[in-house]
Order: sequence, then structure tokens, then C-alpha cells
Amino acid sequence: MESTTSLRSERFEIAFNKIHLKLKKMVKNETPQFRNLVFKGAKKFSIIKTHQEELHQFARLRNAIVHNKYDLGQYIAEPHAETVRRIEMISDIFTKPNEALSIATKEVIIYNYDDDLATLIQGIHDHSYSQYPIYQDGYCIGLLTAKAIVRWMASHTFDSKVDFAEAKVWDIFNFEEKHPIAFVSKSANIFEVEEIFADAHIKKQDLECVVITENGQKNHKPLGVITPWDLIEIDYV
Repeated sequence: MESTTSLRSERFEIAFNKIHLKLKKMVKNETPQFRNLVFKGAKKFSIIKTHQEELHQFARLRNAIVHNKYDLGQYIAEPHAETVRRIEMISDIFTKPNEALSIATKEVIIYNYDDDLATLIQGIHDHSYSQYPIYQDGYCIGLLTAKAIVRWMASHTFDSKVDFAEAKVWDIFNFEEKHPIAFVSKSANIFEVEEIFADAHIKKQDLECVVITENGQKNHKPLGVITPWDLIEIDYV
């Protein structure tokens, strides 16, 4: 029985220390105390916010178990088996985050700068997306949105008709607002993407999306696109 008790306590402490180490790497804070990292990190990372209350409870239990050791390896209290299972599960989520590509929209429809506008309109009809990455000479130069197309159509309507015959995608870009986007490689994880959005928010930049390419470069076709809504909908429970 004693060995089982010791093992559960040791497992709890190991899992706690793994989470603490990950928090230090994720949250840039002058005070590396566990509680402070959780409090600050919950404002930036959804995984910390999701488990915030549990993490605080783990910190209180850890102090009771570890700070009152009788001796090396001799713990004063025994965590419940379910508590150990829970902290180990959360530790795995923190230390082995899913790839960003796992939550991305993978069917990314792109168009070239000099494509016919009629082709783009047909694409909107077929796919019902509201924004499309636009490429020129092999490089992504920004996003084209349905709003810009509506503005263009409003300014090119004559006698209740719009002539698409000569229009190109680049015509719409004159009516497009600037939509900041970022690029990451396919090896990026969810935490890295969350940090990109959080940093943009701090800089008061309205980041539209993060585009995933093979190596994070603009001259590669997108493998997936992540919007702020994709991060909100992540289920860490």
C-alpha cells in the first residue's frame, strides 16, 4: 500500500512539474510562480482558461503534498487516483499539443490576381466561402472577401446590370480593405497559432487568419486556414 501511495504522489508531482515547465515557456512573465502563470496565461491561451480552476486546485494540492514531505520520496498526503489520472491527462494536453492543421479548414480555395472575375463569382457560388487567398506570381498577396465584391458590383451597376465580361480579380482589390494575415509551417501547433493571434491583438492588429503552408512561406499553396473562430471552438475538456 505504501508503494502505491508513494507512486501516486510521485506521478502527481511529475505531471504538475511538466505543466509548470510548459506554462513558463508559454507565458512570458517575470514571476514564474504557478498561480501567476495560470492567471496571466488564461487571458491568452484557451487551454489555460479552460482548465484554470483545476490548475489552481492542483497548485493547492501540490503545496500540501510536496511542501510537507517527511523526507525525500516520503509524502505527507496521498492524492486520489482520479486526481492523478486527471492531472496526467491535462499534462499530456499541455506537453503534446495538437498540430494547428488539425483544426484548420483544409479545403482552401485560391485564385490568381489575373483570374476572370466571373471565375471567382462561380467559385463563391460553388463553395460559399466568404474569403479567398489571392496569389500573384506564386506568392500570396492577401485575402479577397465577399464584401469587396459587393462594393465593386455596387459601383459597376448600370441599369440594374453588372458586366463581368472584362473584369479581373485585380479589379476587386481596389475595393478591398487590408486584412492582415500570418503564415506558419505545417509543423506549428495550436499554442503557437494562439500566440500569433494574441500578439496581434496586443498590437491592435485585426488579424484575419493564419495560413498554414508547407514551410510557412507565402510562395507555397495553403494547406489550411485558421480563423479566430476555429480557436474559440477548440474543445479542451
